Amino acid sequence: MSLHSLQDFLEPLNMAMLSEDEGFKDTQLGRHVLAYEEELPDIEEADLVIVGCGEMRGMGMQYTSTDAPDKIRTAFYSLFYWHTQVKVADLGNIKTGATLNDSYAAVKMVVTELLQMGKKVLILGGGHDITIPQYLSYGAMNKIVDAVVVDAKIDLDMETVLPAEQFLVEMFTGIPNHLKHYSHIGFQSYFMHPDMLETIDKLGFDCYRVGKVKEAIEEMEPAIRNSEIFSFDIAAIQHAHAPANLITPNGFNGEEACTLMQYAGMSHTCTTIGLYGYLPQQDQHNLTAKQQAHMLWYVLDGIYRGKQEAELADRNDFNEFTMAFAEVETAFLQSKRTGRWWMQLHDGNYVACSYRDYVTACNNDIPERWLRAVERS
Repeated sequence: MSLHSLQDFLEPLNMAMLSEDEGFKDTQLGRHVLAYEEELPDIEEADLVIVGCGEMRGMGMQYTSTDAPDKIRTAFYSLFYWHTQVKVADLGNIKTGATLNDSYAAVKMVVTELLQMGKKVLILGGGHDITIPQYLSYGAMNKIVDAVVVDAKIDLDMETVLPAEQFLVEMFTGIPNHLKHYSHIGFQSYFMHPDMLETIDKLGFDCYRVGKVKEAIEEMEPAIRNSEIFSFDIAAIQHAHAPANLITPNGFNGEEACTLMQYAGMSHTCTTIGLYGYLPQQDQHNLTAKQQAHMLWYVLDGIYRGKQEAELADRNDFNEFTMAFAEVETAFLQSKRTGRWWMQLHDGNYVACSYRDYVTACNNDIPERWLRAVERS
């Protein structure tokens, strides 16, 4: 299938409407995006391809589809275009299917095609259950993946019929399964049954409580850098920073949400980013749309920073530290360009890590991230 054949699944954009009929200035993002208006753009040089998906039925039958993606676009494209080396294409919105599964199939088809073209894809949701076709896109290519989800809750509720609240069951137990590792960032303990966390731990997956993340958010960067899938539910953001989040007053502030998105942009491994759970009718003064627009801006910032990174094979661009901890000899690499760290596993491969992991190894202790990675390899 080619990009042109996806046209039947996509609805074009009306950029004039997105600019609120004032038109975008030369310095704004909306003037520079390669947008699908009358015909599909040439996306060969695009560093990021945006697709909208307004499918909301997974959050409840009272919802069908929403203009959430366009609300976010209106705020996003009005921002100033700083990262001129980063090319953005926008293929409009994936048409809502007759059924929820039809919408899933359309998202999977569009995202799979873009991944096969080597593109980094940003999905503007839609309910959080759109993470399922985001994940299945890799299955269509027989690719085993790591996934990171940012959410106040862990959507494994076996007692609900709402896909948005139990879609992780499909990711964890679906056959064939293409999930190698799962990391959950920002869960709030009072929403979690203690047995659920125990079950996830037994699976070898990582869960990071919101308070721990806020203490050292930079520790999340390696987990995101190692992953192919990044899925963000706005329920993870404090109500004060995202008024459309009616689930909890607590969570990440706006800047922390932007930082996590920046990490996803920086990662060369992370090829799909989903932003989900936004109901415009619950928003106040479009502040949640603006918050998400800022998060998208930081994805571009991350892509720009990621472009500065050297390949691991170019050892002249890295500081290399060889050491032994707990009778294990290994090596750590630190990028001279970005300051990011990697550590060598027992099989010789390198995985992303943090400065804290290096310090732990220097103290002759085994970094937990190293131990977890070895268990999975």
